[in-house]
Amino acid sequence: MAVLFKKFQEAVKVLAKSSTFAKDPRHLQFEADINRLFLYTSYNRLGKDIEEPDVEEIIDMATKAPLDDQQKQVQENTHAQIKNLSLLMDEILLPDKKSEEQLGSTPLNSAPRRTGLSFAVGHATSSPSNHPVIPETKPLKLADVRQALKDHLGYSLAVRPSEIPHKDAGQGLFLEGEADVGSVIAIYPGVTYSPAYYRYIPGYPKVNAHNSYLITRYDGTVINAQPWDRGDDVREYWDGVKTYPQGTPSEQIVLESSDRLWKMLSKPIENTKKATNGEILERRNPLAFAHFANHPPQGTVPNVMVCQYDFPLDEKDMRPYIPNISFASEEGVKLRRFGSFWFKSRSSVNNASDCPIQKSLILVATRAIRDEEILLNYRLSNSKRRPSWYSPVDEEEDRRRWG
Repeated sequence: MAVLFKKFQEAVKVLAKSSTFAKDPRHLQFEADINRLFLYTSYNRLGKDIEEPDVEEIIDMATKAPLDDQQKQVQENTHAQIKNLSLLMDEILLPDKKSEEQLGSTPLNSAPRRTGLSFAVGHATSSPSNHPVIPETKPLKLADVRQALKDHLGYSLAVRPSEIPHKDAGQGLFLEGEADVGSVIAIYPGVTYSPAYYRYIPGYPKVNAHNSYLITRYDGTVINAQPWDRGDDVREYWDGVKTYPQGTPSEQIVLESSDRLWKMLSKPIENTKKATNGEILERRNPLAFAHFANHPPQGTVPNVMVCQYDFPLDEKDMRPYIPNISFASEEGVKLRRFGSFWFKSRSSVNNASDCPIQKSLILVATRAIRDEEILLNYRLSNSKRRPSWYSPVDEEEDRRRWG
């Protein structure tokens, strides 16, 4: 197994520098990342019983398959893992069917909790019909759910003081247990903003002045994790209007951006009536902590990488475990979805269907991880001044990411 993985890792290094990729620097880096994610997540999906011919096939496909096909496969590989996570969370949190039959069909906590926004605008407490009914779940704390997930999945996450040796490291994200290469380690929670709504990001245009919990996808979608903070001990109707984080946030800047991103639009919006589309979300999600991952210190290699994930909203049973909501309407956003593992059966392309999506972002393991701090290459733009603690993992990757 170790020999096969070494061979696989060598292929990752070679393919990442392939001259067949696009000439545009930004797109070059995007293709290189998709290529790596294809290799890592496909390797993971084939499991511990993988054999040398399987490794050879994955590597061969990575060199020949079009980018679109690789993207689809990465989406499917990661979605399979998140679906498994959702099933485990259902097993942990949902009452068994026998209990449901005894209690009847009416959920005990059918009236959703009022948010700060509802108090501010004077919504009546006697009219919960604007929000969906919140299903009953077991009265477990987040800490209990975290331990139960570790027992089932083999790992979970914890937030505690970082082990990185500099004064601004703040809180860090730690994996407790063991995860294989290609595993979905964490989900980046919070409110998503498409480029059309940048001006609604709190603090615009200096959005990162007091918020180190922002990150940008390659497609320009910004995710603000500050309202999510560390989750909660409930399943609730969550609209992203919240409480600010407990304590002082880490000084490390998670925002992957450049000045020109924020010059696209001229000024913040005032007195807007637009709002987030609230959803019933499971705030006890043990993996919704990607925003606490720190950048590695000098000489240390990251153990995860970011991966765009588009959750298909037609999978309603999974929705509570996707810790994201969109700001305003994302009309017209579609995902071409495929129903089977295409390198096993390419005929699946004939079964593609359109469905609306919720954009998100996840962290994927780039090697086996065991009881250690999660480290993510922030890839801060080298076109502007970077923090003193920032040591580039790969200066060329930073340049291409924002080229």
